Amino acid sequence: MKFKQLSMTIAALCVAGGAAAAPGAPKLGIVYDAGGKFDKSFNQSAAEGAARFKKETGINVYEAQASSDTQAEQTLRGFARKKLDLIAAIGFSQTQAVQKVAAEFPGTHFVLIDGNATGKNVNSVLFKEQEGSYLVGVAAAMASKSKNIGFVGGMDIPLIRAFACGYTQGAKAVNGKVAIQQNMVGTTSAAWNDPAKGGELARAQFDRGADVVFAVAGGSGLGVLQMAKAKGKLAIGVDSNQNGIQPGSVLTSMVKHVDNVTYDAFMQAKSGQFTPGVTYKGLKEGGVDWVLDKDNRSVVPADIEKRVNAAKADIVGGKIKVVDYRAAGSCPQ
Repeated sequence: MKFKQLSMTIAALCVAGGAAAAPGAPKLGIVYDAGGKFDKSFNQSAAEGAARFKKETGINVYEAQASSDTQAEQTLRGFARKKLDLIAAIGFSQTQAVQKVAAEFPGTHFVLIDGNATGKNVNSVLFKEQEGSYLVGVAAAMASKSKNIGFVGGMDIPLIRAFACGYTQGAKAVNGKVAIQQNMVGTTSAAWNDPAKGGELARAQFDRGADVVFAVAGGSGLGVLQMAKAKGKLAIGVDSNQNGIQPGSVLTSMVKHVDNVTYDAFMQAKSGQFTPGVTYKGLKEGGVDWVLDKDNRSVVPADIEKRVNAAKADIVGGKIKVVDYRAAGSCPQ
């Protein structure tokens, strides 16, 4: 029964994707993870990249969502059986599924975004989240009046701890005595879709003195942004530009340009190009960044802008080396 429901979901999303591709055009697919296409964060950024590709080229992209690891494998295999040329798998949770299905379908190319799978037909794209998180850590420490800031992560995994570690390093570079509270929403994929829990964790951090909280929790992070607004405090968004969700209450957003990676992967497929292996995207490569726009301009004074941009230049130039928690196994204190 579950497989039948999954197949129906794939079919519905494929129909929603648009008209049939023109003769000779590549057959492309994208599989979102449990956060969903409209999470206003990681998946939505990928969806925007796919939409930009479709708008510019007129080429359809099949779309589906996998709510679990088992569904990811079924969905990827279903797309591969349609003889798609390239499938973009969004999110680290699809790593094992990509590894397995790619081996079964060597004629299909796979781009795994935010995970690392191997194979001659797999390109794994990883981000240097610690670098972008360092920048928003600098901003948080400078904006904080209480010298007490927070971090709410989604699923407790090394990837999210890498965000927290970069954030800590940036904040400590500004003020070595700043207090940093950290909490995770959970230990399963459900942690990405619990805004109520995210909001309650943020409330607890605000009540303990934090006045800026970095939300790295997918859909759960929306609860953090809402709580910051309600409490008259500041939040920091993630993955997509979330400044406009609560204008004036979001200090900035640490963006991962999943949109550009998705768009580029499809454009390369259109040109008949594919490069297997691992690709890393940091500040220098335009993979991560912080955002300053009309929605947060009022809460980012010139001194913060100057300090953050100086830190960015130093990271790009190699003067500042941000420790990656995943490689080090711990975070500098």
